[in-house]
Amino acid sequence: MSTQTLIRRVKQQYQGDEERPLGGYLAVLGVYSGVTGGLAALAKALKISTPTLSLSDTALLAVGTFKLSRLLTKDAVTSPLRAPFTRYEEPAGDGEVMESVRGHGMRHAAGELVTCPFCLSVWLATGLTAGLVFAPKLSRLVCATLTALAVSDGLQLAYDNAKDAGDDS
Repeated sequence: MSTQTLIRRVKQQYQGDEERPLGGYLAVLGVYSGVTGGLAALAKALKISTPTLSLSDTALLAVGTFKLSRLLTKDAVTSPLRAPFTRYEEPAGDGEVMESVRGHGMRHAAGELVTCPFCLSVWLATGLTAGLVFAPKLSRLVCATLTALAVSDGLQLAYDNAKDAGDDS
């Protein structure tokens, strides 16, 4: 059995009746692996030692990654970045939109990546962590800004909820 036949068989067994862009996913994984490998090689070539992250750095990374992933995958204002891969469906509330992925193969895989905060957060956490290796002061500033935005969003939602609860009385 040829390699191509084996690949087609595995793909058919995996996806069943629903087309899944396994080749596109493989390309996305290849790009991610290349980027992370390249960053590691660059750090080694520049003789940059791997920093030990403090608890506060880890918290800034976590909240910053959360906010940036929501901003890039769901925010109405960033929809032009997703438009080549998605179709607008409806508002999702609080400045967010619901979009569906369009296209086939690599385009579909990229669409899934840019509309899924869980999927994109892996890439963003990697980038922000690399920032702490190569440009720690700037990266902490970026993460602190994103954290401030996330806290601000939470306060806005809490305020609206409190206001709505007061209106019900």
